[in-house]
Amino acid sequence: MELKNEFYNILLVDDEADVLQAMKRKIDWEALGFRMAGTAENGQEALELAEQMHIDVVLTDIKMPFMDGLTLCKKLKENYRNIKVVIYSGFDDFEFAREAIHLEAEEYLLKPISAKDLENVFRKIKESLDKEFAERRNVDKLREYYQKSLPSMQEQLFVSILEGRVTVEKAAALLTAYEMNLEANCYSATILKADVKDSSMVQLINLSLKDLVEDYLKEQMRFYSCVYLDRIVVLFMMDSAAEMADVLYHLEQIIKMGSRMLDVNITASAGQTCDELLNIASSYQEAQNAMEYRAILGGSNQVIYINDIEPSPEDSVPFQEFDYQDILRAVKLGEREETERAIRKFVDNLRDKAVTPNQYQIACMELLTEFTKIGRAYKLSTREIFGSDTIPWQEVYQFSSLEELEQWLREVCTNLRRTLRHERSDSTTKLTEKAKEYIEAHYKESDLSAETLCRYLNVSTAYFSTIFKREVGRGFSAYLTKVRLEHAIELLMTTEDKTYVIAEAVGYTEPNYFSYVFKKEYGISPSKYRAMREKEQN
Repeated sequence: MELKNEFYNILLVDDEADVLQAMKRKIDWEALGFRMAGTAENGQEALELAEQMHIDVVLTDIKMPFMDGLTLCKKLKENYRNIKVVIYSGFDDFEFAREAIHLEAEEYLLKPISAKDLENVFRKIKESLDKEFAERRNVDKLREYYQKSLPSMQEQLFVSILEGRVTVEKAAALLTAYEMNLEANCYSATILKADVKDSSMVQLINLSLKDLVEDYLKEQMRFYSCVYLDRIVVLFMMDSAAEMADVLYHLEQIIKMGSRMLDVNITASAGQTCDELLNIASSYQEAQNAMEYRAILGGSNQVIYINDIEPSPEDSVPFQEFDYQDILRAVKLGEREETERAIRKFVDNLRDKAVTPNQYQIACMELLTEFTKIGRAYKLSTREIFGSDTIPWQEVYQFSSLEELEQWLREVCTNLRRTLRHERSDSTTKLTEKAKEYIEAHYKESDLSAETLCRYLNVSTAYFSTIFKREVGRGFSAYLTKVRLEHAIELLMTTEDKTYVIAEAVGYTEPNYFSYVFKKEYGISPSKYRAMREKEQN
């Protein structure tokens, strides 16, 4: 498989603008196989750019304000293991060099750096990157790995547990026989699904994604993974349900790395935690339900947690006689035509099976019970669910034909679909407004973060980021900066406080960094902004 990325992306980091320009000019980067993706004047700005862009190599100075090169290297290695870092310095200091090696920097260069030395370093880095990308995408290597994947008996047992097709006693005996240690206090079933247009490549891409998952998670958490149908299933094994936040974080990192290295869009979904191994079937079903929301939430490369999208989910009820899942799924997620097809299928099933009056009543009551469960999750009244105050159980018994039942079900489902969409829209609006209120009340706190806010809102950071950016038009960090700067302007115009006092008052512990952010947003320093506005008013 050929690499589609013609160039690898470089981020240059130096607080001296002339050095940045010299670095850009002195090397023909494209001839070496690289492209200048951006520049940053300090480590903090570089870290923010790395979160927004696909960066392959960071070339950074050590001595910089706000965040030095070694700290930047450490944070990059913690959050983006596949990014290569090259550090340069004007100080021939052994401690600096030793720390750079400890942080797994690719090279530590001393100024002045010759063009030849820099070219040699980046030729080696390109060889390393080419090898890594080729290993992920090479079809022959993927086929070879396919033959050496986990033993089929282990995967068959895991799938049987996943689908709830094995008893406690049998599972315990087979787990021992197959040397599988899945013991834990808490579990969560998750799904990773890659959008692969070429159907012949689905299994090969999935195997490569599974390899990436295992490589990343082996030092993070206990887990078991396998390729199942068109997705990767990952069972996380935890000491407590509190580790679910870590699960969601690691899924986000896997998506970022996988989408970049495999050149595909990836969606992850997660079910609730459970404390028994054989209960993971319920968690897996919830993960599948969560995956169905990806079209509604928009786009791929996201993590969808069932607790974020379905309030107070009830345990699913098995139906032996009739299958209502198509109707329920269409009501929650589908369009009108899909709902009508599901209803027609249900009514045709009643007709084809020639059910008795008693069987008919039981089938209808069970379906209406499922509607009630959906409504209860959203705290809806009977009128909001069924469109009237009449008792639905009595109404069903009065129909003289299946055609009347079908027409009534259409009306109920249409009403319920419309109500759920309105409730879901209101929910995201309320979540966004609540987040804005919290930011407004806590912007002065220097340690305010998306994680702190999400703990207050009781949602995952992945879900919050998707909703907040969609509703507000900008991410959390950008919005927080906007709020802080607006309050800073107000203080500049209504007080005579020094800049460092105002910086602290709006949540910046570093006055210099506050001035840097202010100037980046408005083009001038805070003091000059104050002088300009005072001059305009006079």
